[in-house]
Amino acid sequence: MSLLLKTAFALFAGLAMTRVFKYTVGRKGIMFPDVTSFLIAGLLVGPYVLGKFCTFGFNSSEELASVGIISNVALGFIAFDIGSEFELAKLEEMGRTATFVGIFQAVAATLLVDAALVFLSVKFSLLSLPAAITLGAIASATAPAATLMVVRQFKAKGPVTDLLLPIVALDDAAGLVIFAVSFGIAQAMQGGAVNLVSVVVNPLIEIICSLVLGAVMGWILTQIEKVFFSNTNRLSMTIAFVMMTIALASREVYIGQIRLACSSLLVCMMLGTIFCNLCGYSADIMHRSERWSAPLYAVFFVLSGARLELSVFKYGSVVVIGVVYILVRCLGKYFGALFSSTAMKCSENVKKYLGITLFPQAGVALGMVVSAQSLGAETGGLIRNIILFSVLVYELVGPMMTRMALTAAGEIEQKQPEHVNRARFQQ
Repeated sequence: MSLLLKTAFALFAGLAMTRVFKYTVGRKGIMFPDVTSFLIAGLLVGPYVLGKFCTFGFNSSEELASVGIISNVALGFIAFDIGSEFELAKLEEMGRTATFVGIFQAVAATLLVDAALVFLSVKFSLLSLPAAITLGAIASATAPAATLMVVRQFKAKGPVTDLLLPIVALDDAAGLVIFAVSFGIAQAMQGGAVNLVSVVVNPLIEIICSLVLGAVMGWILTQIEKVFFSNTNRLSMTIAFVMMTIALASREVYIGQIRLACSSLLVCMMLGTIFCNLCGYSADIMHRSERWSAPLYAVFFVLSGARLELSVFKYGSVVVIGVVYILVRCLGKYFGALFSSTAMKCSENVKKYLGITLFPQAGVALGMVVSAQSLGAETGGLIRNIILFSVLVYELVGPMMTRMALTAAGEIEQKQPEHVNRARFQQ
């Protein structure tokens, strides 16, 4: 069966699963995030269920990798959407707060996970010190995709949501620096020497290159949009530009030890930021873009669910370390956000609920895992399995917790189940 047909079936399965949850748990008044429905549908069409028994599912990781371009494009548009939240008016109001909270909670999660896993390493020898330090760095990363989807689905509005989206964006930049420093130390402990270029210079270059490329592409897009007089054509140009930016961001060049590269997430976020601040048509175009990108996001999450590895459960040490990693990282995110938001004199709702919305983790963390493979087959393999285990849990539970936190904060309107609304209409 062709990959196109399998991808179409994956989209159908994801949409069908949202209806299943709507007419089961939804009848009890429980609002279930579509993200979780898509991920569960992905598990069903992946290599461990339908892919194992029939041709409608993806039967191997190679097949999933062959449609990886869809995930890359979707992540680019997600980052572009988050970048559009950085309007100057909002930045003047909360830029300092978002920056401090974003960096503080990322560092707090890293330090707590480092401490817990180093203890497991020294006391019980469950993992090596380089693996513990690398996992601590990966703990800083947060998944922007799941967060944005929950905010969109439930139309969340309020102080927590306003602060959440900039923090999720800043988290990517902070995570890159933390990972580069920690990973450099881990490589030195593994047998090499500390390389200042890889630890300090390269991550700073990556962030600067990402911001510059995104800003240049955003300015060019804004100038080109003036040539068109139809917002439909402007939307088409915007879509083309986002795809072009993703392609440019994927290239990298080495000059000796210096690596000239970009983070596609940071580049697209900067593209969205410049575009929404310079282009007078951006509000209407972004509204139209939401409708165009909705099915793309659905496919992205279904494919993400299909990539979740159920095989990691057969390793006892992975489960033990993974549970510690998940729990301690959540504590780091929650208390890091709590203490930093308290220091910035944020509202009570922000203090209580912001940290919970930062639990999801996926794409950025998996990207860091690729770099961690250079620590060797044993250490790199252990890190990969632990992160796959944690991503499985975070992606299935994280969106629900984000929804619950935003609801408790009063930023998601409670709605009656559909069957109750229909009954009232009939009366």
